[in-house]
Parts: sequence; structure tokens; C-alpha cells
Amino acid sequence: MPLDAQTKLMLDAMAQLDLPDITTVPIAEGRARYTRATDPAAGQPVDHVADHTINEHVTVRSYRHGSDTAQPLIVFFHGGGWVLGNLETHDAVCRHLCRDVGAVVVAVDYRLAPETPFPGAVDDSFAGLQWAIANASELGADPTRVAVAGDSAGGNLAAVVALQARDAGIELKHQALIYPVTDAEFDRQSYLDNAEGYMLTRSTMRWFWDMYVPDIDMRENWRAAPIYADLAGVCPATVITAEFDPLSDEGAEYAKALRAAGVDAHHEQYDGLIHGFYGNHMIVHRALDAHASVAGALKQALR
Repeated sequence: MPLDAQTKLMLDAMAQLDLPDITTVPIAEGRARYTRATDPAAGQPVDHVADHTINEHVTVRSYRHGSDTAQPLIVFFHGGGWVLGNLETHDAVCRHLCRDVGAVVVAVDYRLAPETPFPGAVDDSFAGLQWAIANASELGADPTRVAVAGDSAGGNLAAVVALQARDAGIELKHQALIYPVTDAEFDRQSYLDNAEGYMLTRSTMRWFWDMYVPDIDMRENWRAAPIYADLAGVCPATVITAEFDPLSDEGAEYAKALRAAGVDAHHEQYDGLIHGFYGNHMIVHRALDAHASVAGALKQALR
């Protein structure tokens, strides 16, 4: 399918800015640039938003809207290659999930690489899930109806946390994985076909992995690359991928591996779109279809 017209306009506009590659600038500058790219107007109003410090390393942000009765709980992990991203960059996504699903959303501000390499983000993410469940009543949430969600590197963390929850005897109802990172293999066909020109590049993904898991021998550890895990018994999944995304094939393969392990896993590919489209719904209107699909799957699983 041809590249989505709105996406092409966005990519053309970015090319005109002629910004230096994110891998060539200081980490702090890259993070600031990623945050500046966020559109504050994209977020919907939500009744209650609060930040909570859960331990010496981790802050989370809770979102609640509407009914005073206990709502289901979604724990969300932001993208950004484990290096970029924060609570602000994905605030609009969390607000959409809160309102469209009718759920309390807890977003986890895990520690970033390279300052905190693997498994720091994993440890913080699982701590965020445990805290959210333990404090569900104070948040206005139902601790028996819990899901995890995340995009890109956050999709990786959501997948890993779902596996950790299974192993810890924590019942999750669903995992929503939006163009997730599931492996450190850079030679899949989607990596080769989409190596350059579609925002996320093959070289940038190599750089993210070098920052997050500098020890190459650890990149087949399932907590870094969940495709290597025993997937049997993990909660059902929705996996979203984009056609012009280096990560497209590994997302599709993860959904296939989940089904092979007996897990109910639904995969949707969005043709014509690129990595990051889900958070750009103010520009790329077809992202709203993915929003509706993810919200619908979570709503059904958490009803």
C-alpha cells in the first residue's frame, strides 16, 4: 500500500527541518527534542491526574475519569527506545486510554538508559505494576481487572511485565502491544525494507539496543527480548504493527509465537503507516482507527 498521505506530509516537513540524527547529539538534547515533538493539545481532559513516588527510583502518574465506582486498571509503559520518553511524551495516549476504555491508567516513568541499562527499566516497570495493584482501591481501580499496555520500547516492557506477572501468579486480563520491540535481530525483512526514510531507522534501533543492553550476550535474555520466552500461559494480547516500520516483522512474529503457545493473540497491521503513528493522531487521522481497536480490545477484556 502507498505511504499514507498525511504521514508523507509529516515526513516531508521533518526533512525540511534538517535536524541532526538523534544518535549524534547529547542524550539530554535528544530527550528534549523528543519531548518538544509532543503536542499538548492532543490530550483529552481527564477528571483526576496525579503523580506518585513509589520508590527511590520510580514515579508514576495516575489518570481517572468519570464514574465513582471501581474502574478497571491499565498500567502503561511509554516508548522512546528505553533512552527517550517520559510521562509527558505519552500523556495524551494515557488520557485517551483512560477515557475510551473507562479505566484508571497508571503510567510508569521507568529509569532510562544509558544511565540505567537493562534490566533497570524492567525492574521499574514490574514495580509499577505491583504498586498499582497494591494501591488500586486508593486509585479508584479494581485490582482484579488489570491490563498492561505500551508502545515500542514500552510494548517490549509490557510484554515482559505480562510474563513476569504470569510467573508471579498475578492474573492480567490483557496486554496491548503497540509496534513492540521483541528482539534484537536487525536483519528481518522489515528492517531491510524500512531501514531509512520512515522516522525510525535501522541504525537508530541499533543505537537504542547499544544504550539499553550493551552486553550483546544478554540480548537473548527473555527479559530483554520476550520472543525468547516460554509464552505459554501469559495473558491474551492485541499486537499492533505498521507497514513502514523496521519493527513490523518482529511484532507479527511475536503475535504468531503467542498463538503457537496457545495464547489468544490478535494482530493488526496498519498499512501505509510508520512507527510512532499511534501517538500522532492529531496529524495522522488513521491512528484513530488503531486507538479504537486497542480501546475496544481492552474494554472487552476488562469488562
